[in-house]
Amino acid sequence: MFWGVVLFCVLSLRGALAQDVGGLISKDIFERMLLHRNDANCNGKGFYTYDAFITAARSFGAFGTTGNTNTRKKEIAAFLAQTSLETTGGWPTAPDGPFSWGYCFKQERGTPPDYCVANQQWPCAPGKKYFGRGPIQISYNYNYGPAGKAIGVDLLRSPDAVANDPVVSFKTALWFWMTAQRPKPSAHYVITGKWRPTGADLSAGRVSGYGLITNIINGGIECGKGSNQNMENRIGFYKRYCQILGVNPGVNLDCAKQTPFGQ
Repeated sequence: MFWGVVLFCVLSLRGALAQDVGGLISKDIFERMLLHRNDANCNGKGFYTYDAFITAARSFGAFGTTGNTNTRKKEIAAFLAQTSLETTGGWPTAPDGPFSWGYCFKQERGTPPDYCVANQQWPCAPGKKYFGRGPIQISYNYNYGPAGKAIGVDLLRSPDAVANDPVVSFKTALWFWMTAQRPKPSAHYVITGKWRPTGADLSAGRVSGYGLITNIINGGIECGKGSNQNMENRIGFYKRYCQILGVNPGVNLDCAKQTPFGQ
């Protein structure tokens, strides 16, 4: 009886580990994907660690654990690709190619505005700025507020935590990834194949695929306008990461003919 319990526990542990994000993306693969993130010219040097990513991912149980192995790999690739574009330090002739330079920056460059707008539920804290920070470059008080509530950190009062604590930083990106913001579905819902377009979506050219995630993240600027560099670069990162993980990227990778949500 004792050994039967031990065997059950061992098998259960193996099953849990098999479903864990770390079972699909090792530290070596992570380093290969984000090859130049610790370059001397990257202000995020040393910030985005593998351990921080895995720790944050485990706080969102459905991330990278939903569906079959191929679906799970595609979600990891899609998440890292979209966030790599947001934080890229690459250029067309960059060493190892432009899609090896994701996660170079941990906050918006230049002199960004406050990104504070009137909002009764998520009011700006005095003197705080809500410009882009972290992998998804989370912006505006109405995103910092609910993201902070979801992960248990008061980001309205402490927005700099997103650029100072790597686990918090990854968690804000994962919160955005996993959370639907109507009329937009969540990126997680799309990449795992659970989203189904309505008649209105189909009329607007919005079909399931990686391109729809670009629409969710930055559709107003990049979608429905034919080919453009940012949209194409998002696809470039995604294809590279899918190749590294050994998974087919699928179809409908662009949003060139998709009407942005809310339009």
